Amino acid sequence: MLVNTVIKDRIAYVKMQDPKHFNCLSENMCHDLMDAIEDSYKKECVGIVLQAEVNRHVWSAGHDIKELPMDGSDPLAFRVPMEKLLRAVQDTPIPVIASVDGTVWGGACDLCLSCDMIVSTKDATFAITPAKIGIPYNASGIMHFIHQLGINKAREMFFLAHPIEAEDALNVGLINRVTEPGELDQVLEEHFLEPLRRNSTLSVSAIKRQFRVLSRDTATLSVETFERINAYRHFVYQGEDYKEGIRAFLEKRKPNYKGKASDLDMDLD
Repeated sequence: MLVNTVIKDRIAYVKMQDPKHFNCLSENMCHDLMDAIEDSYKKECVGIVLQAEVNRHVWSAGHDIKELPMDGSDPLAFRVPMEKLLRAVQDTPIPVIASVDGTVWGGACDLCLSCDMIVSTKDATFAITPAKIGIPYNASGIMHFIHQLGINKAREMFFLAHPIEAEDALNVGLINRVTEPGELDQVLEEHFLEPLRRNSTLSVSAIKRQFRVLSRDTATLSVETFERINAYRHFVYQGEDYKEGIRAFLEKRKPNYKGKASDLDMDLD
């Protein structure tokens, strides 16, 4: 079992427990998480806490690089399990809270942002790293970060791929509260779960659904813009830099990227 769920006092504690692989968001992990989230809602929990069994201070290493396609397919297509997981978290009609006590990488950072709230220890860090691997992130993911952080901080995180510390993440609105390492569970219970249990589940559910609808409708893209974005991404994930990024990661070496920004001008404008 990659995921373990414990329901206590109407709260579902969903824990990733694949520390050997740093809780990578493999296809199996994503499916198990989706099943756990759906089951928690069906059992009428009022909230879900997403946790992880940490290894070497890694909460989750993000997308399983070994599963990324090398045949020219879109690595972040609409029906990819990780993308389906992100939508499942966002669409679940009860609040999902990420409880983070380690480093968060790549797609796992997007997973945390997909949650309704994030509580972390002060030594937690968050990094979105597609540029390191040569992956063209998708438009929905980028818009998600822009909405949450503002465009300047989103640019910093995507362009540099450097981890940002918990206090910085708190200041830009990525997370809701920072705690001392030994106080995470207590703060989570007192400041988030107890109030959640007291409030109207129906009201909270209706409000969450409104947040989701309103966040989708504030950034409508034209058909032409959508096609242009897809053209940029298609050019990247079918190119050599994408393959080199995956090979370098698996071979534990520095990638030798040869693509130039001007390459994107070819046949696209």
